[in-house]
Amino acid sequence: MKHLWAPWRMTYLECKDKQAKDCCVFCVRDIVGEDAERLILWRGRHAFVVMNKFPYTNGHLLIAPYRHIPDILDLEPEESAEMLLLLRRCRMVMQQCLKPQGFNIGMNLGKIAGAGVADHLHMHIVPRWTGDTNFMPVFAEVRVIPQHLEETYAILLEGFKSVPDEVGCRCPD
Repeated sequence: MKHLWAPWRMTYLECKDKQAKDCCVFCVRDIVGEDAERLILWRGRHAFVVMNKFPYTNGHLLIAPYRHIPDILDLEPEESAEMLLLLRRCRMVMQQCLKPQGFNIGMNLGKIAGAGVADHLHMHIVPRWTGDTNFMPVFAEVRVIPQHLEETYAILLEGFKSVPDEVGCRCPD
């Protein structure tokens, strides 16, 4: 048997036994000074953009409201509007910086639908390229990500700074 070590996942696993809101990775509104280590790329008034620490492909981003809500029907109109504007911004930044050939965009509502964090609504935007998947996920249950998260973060952070703002958002400090 071969082992793939991923010690950074322990924090995620330990949180599974605690109350959801106490250790929710998306409850970051009042957390300051940790945006780079949390991979937060952009903060808006009602929602924010963060890189997925367990991406499907390089540059996989998540958009979430600050409020800890589980369903799209729980969104206030301002949150819903800002999330869509952030989705547009993410797409522009990714096109400029990563040059993908396509995108998967969506939400998994509820655990049964595949939501890894079912209690806090979030949207995925996954850049796609020809050949970005191969036999590894099928035979070894392993995804090959060609670029380190920190390197992708730096590239995308610069992209977020250069794309015009639609909703009064700001890049993390």
